[in-house]
Amino acid sequence: MAEVLTLEGVSKVFPTHKAVDQVSLRLEQGEFHALVGPSGCGKTTTLRMVAGFEQPTTGKILLEGKNVAGLPPYERNVSTVFQNYALFPHLSVRENVEFGLKRKANSGNIAEKVREVLELVQLGGKESRYPAELSGGEKQRTALARSLALAPAVLLLDEPLSALDPNLRKQVRMELRALQRRVGITFLMVTHDQEEALTLADRITVMNRGRVEQTATPQQIYLNPATPFVAQFLGAMNWFDGIGLRPEATRISPEPPLFGQISSTAIVRSSTFLGNCVHIEAEMPGGELIIAEVSRVAGTYKKGDRVHVSWDQSDELRFQ
Repeated sequence: MAEVLTLEGVSKVFPTHKAVDQVSLRLEQGEFHALVGPSGCGKTTTLRMVAGFEQPTTGKILLEGKNVAGLPPYERNVSTVFQNYALFPHLSVRENVEFGLKRKANSGNIAEKVREVLELVQLGGKESRYPAELSGGEKQRTALARSLALAPAVLLLDEPLSALDPNLRKQVRMELRALQRRVGITFLMVTHDQEEALTLADRITVMNRGRVEQTATPQQIYLNPATPFVAQFLGAMNWFDGIGLRPEATRISPEPPLFGQISSTAIVRSSTFLGNCVHIEAEMPGGELIIAEVSRVAGTYKKGDRVHVSWDQSDELRFQ
């Protein structure tokens, strides 16, 4: 597929610190890409440089093959959905969506575009409502509709679901994924939510201290993290003398394991029922605390029980 957005050695230096350090990314047409990392890692600054709200200190930002570094936001074929949605409270849903189109040259039949995009985000019949009359999910859809109506080459999303409650967030997450598939527009999303990134993205870029640690598919990043930081950030980890092991690959049993498995004894420190599994925390002989996720049937352990911790060597994650 053709590349629609390319960052080449992009850095951003503020008077007090370097926020982004030699970041290179390549996004293909129709890709859903997630930027993740801890607070201060540079992911939001990177998004703002693509949008044009910040300018890079060095490097190129190629949008559809054109270097847009230095151009203001209105001269870039991108649109942004902000964390707080930034809806105009005095404008109706229809007027909020129309706003950008009326400022854009050659917008064609605005009324028809607004109707189509509101149907696309399932807001048909709510065109006359004002933001104060909308639910959190409806506000999010209105903000999406306003951006989609502009038909950008890349749609930028800055923590788009963080304002929603957990149950609604899961519902809207699925809607957002389905919507992106239907419209075929490249999405670049910033999120701190690892589950959100793993669920939505075709590829994930993990950032740390302004630099890219790894870019790969969700499955590749989870199963084959490039660094201990990536392993720890995207999913829980147990560490045994430099060896990493996911909780779901860590087995707990009252008896020694079968031949061929690596094992050690441990003492159960807590057992928490989570519905679909039981979360067990146990202390190894050296004092390390490990976490295991076991089935509800196998998870009948209590504090103080002596157990055997085991795993398959093939599940170990090793780092240089």
